[in-house]
Amino acid sequence: MTERKPAGMSFETWVEKQIREAKERGDFENLSGAGKPIPGRGQPDDELWWLKGYLAREQLDFALPNSLRLRKEIEDLPGRVDRERREYAVRHVVDDLNERIHQENRLPTPGPPLNRMPVDVEAVVTAWQDRRTAQVPAPAPEPPVEAPRRRWWRLRREVSGR
Repeated sequence: MTERKPAGMSFETWVEKQIREAKERGDFENLSGAGKPIPGRGQPDDELWWLKGYLAREQLDFALPNSLRLRKEIEDLPGRVDRERREYAVRHVVDDLNERIHQENRLPTPGPPLNRMPVDVEAVVTAWQDRRTAQVPAPAPEPPVEAPRRRWWRLRREVSGR
């Protein structure tokens, strides 16, 4: 935190003094991105380049229209169902997505059209099962069976001869 602005100094002069002192200390040396163009800045027809970059970087898809959000969910569906452990849960995820696709196709919301058909539940379940069987490692070999251990009282009888 920097000190407060002195009473007799103008704000602009005080800020310039802070910047000059920081340069002298080397605070602006070796900054990441120094000398590189701002990503996305060279697109003159896109006024919201910074907002789109921010939404993508922070993964904020709540600002997307429903049709684009559903397209993204369709693309991410294999990864989403791979997190499920049961077939009925996979079917539930796909059925929920298909219901939202039906609603969007029936009553389009503002934004670009969806232009997607519902997802085939059986194809998704089959692909999910195939990926799960490919991921299941071979069972570990059984440990060797040892000879049953003798109880101490039996050993005592054998040693003493009784």
